[in-house]
Amino acid sequence: MRIAHIAPPWIAIPPKNYGGTENVLYHLIEEQVAQGHDVTLFAPGDARTSANLVSFFPRSLIDSGIPWQAHMKAFYHLFKSAEYIKTHTFDVVHGHLSSSADMYIFPLMADVATPFVVTLHSRFPFDRVQPWTGDADRYYMEWAEKVPMVAISERSREEVPFKLNFIGVVHHGLPISQVQPTVEQPEDYLVWLGRMVPEKGTHVAIEAAKRAGRRLILAGTIDHHLQESVDYFEKMVKPQIDGEQITYIGPVNHAQKVDLLSRAYAMLNPISWEEPFGMVMIEAMAVGCPVITFPRGAAPELVQHRKSGFLAHDLQEMVGYVERIPELDRAAVRAYVERKFSVRAMAENYTRMYKKVQLHAALTRPVVIPSKTPLITAPTPVARLIESVQVPYQASLLAQATIEQAQAVLEVEPGA
Repeated sequence: MRIAHIAPPWIAIPPKNYGGTENVLYHLIEEQVAQGHDVTLFAPGDARTSANLVSFFPRSLIDSGIPWQAHMKAFYHLFKSAEYIKTHTFDVVHGHLSSSADMYIFPLMADVATPFVVTLHSRFPFDRVQPWTGDADRYYMEWAEKVPMVAISERSREEVPFKLNFIGVVHHGLPISQVQPTVEQPEDYLVWLGRMVPEKGTHVAIEAAKRAGRRLILAGTIDHHLQESVDYFEKMVKPQIDGEQITYIGPVNHAQKVDLLSRAYAMLNPISWEEPFGMVMIEAMAVGCPVITFPRGAAPELVQHRKSGFLAHDLQEMVGYVERIPELDRAAVRAYVERKFSVRAMAENYTRMYKKVQLHAALTRPVVIPSKTPLITAPTPVARLIESVQVPYQASLLAQATIEQAQAVLEVEPGA
């Protein structure tokens, strides 16, 4: 299958440290190429990929020092991607809605004939610049409501405030063979990993660790383009870092992350928002590290309570579950991720989504029906008799053409 991915242009693929959407996109594309698909990635020139790379500027925007609020280069990337697709042949185009500027893809792709599907990676509203929120999302529904959409969790689909055309849910996946535990036995520290923003609950993790009498290692990014992130770290997190019980080691790359999680006693994830997925949770469990999280967003879909981690309803429960970590078998925690969240399963599920999108496009494409004999319209009994036969016959031709289109898209043998 000839697949085109239009990536958000903000963070490099794969990301140097933080970048949930970009990490998922990288692993998905690598697996699709491995499965024999012909994949093209539209992304800035610093992307590393086995796919065909089409770029319109050399570096991802954040690495170029461009703040999230500056959309002009992002628009240019999306416009040029749509323009390229119009003059080249693909079986399906896959867009990724992650940040505000990604909404431009809907009007830009509106007149493109190639079947088009979009994965919703983040939450509405997209018309926001912290702490301000606008109302422009609803104007984009003129195009977005017609586009086949994929959610990354059941919870993220449920909370969308618009009537989008969801065709299914595909959970993220990991290349399990590349995420191997680095030690046989963990150490005694807890870990928190993510972006330093209030809804990720860094300060709550610190309080839980203190009450549990455990060391806590914080790892992740401070988004210097987002004042809320800077202020949160300076006021709520930094004053509690003592270098002994509470340590901050900064951003970590893939290898550092795998080792950090492998050695951790458990990961704390006290989120206070309806997170659409939570990639760090399956990354932790993939190396056998149990997760203690609040049951917000997709967390109940990802963490198997009392088997791969614990769902705590408040800070007190979180502290209590820290002492129950020895009840969990780290090998079983890893096996759970292998069954449920492999990159192979993710890629195969997306292939099924692509088939749905192609089928929809085939069924809605105008069908030309050969007409050998024009309908007789003279008002005579004989004419009415002939018309009563011809109209059902032409309807049957339309039905047969539709069936043949569906069979071609789904690769079903006639008569199956």
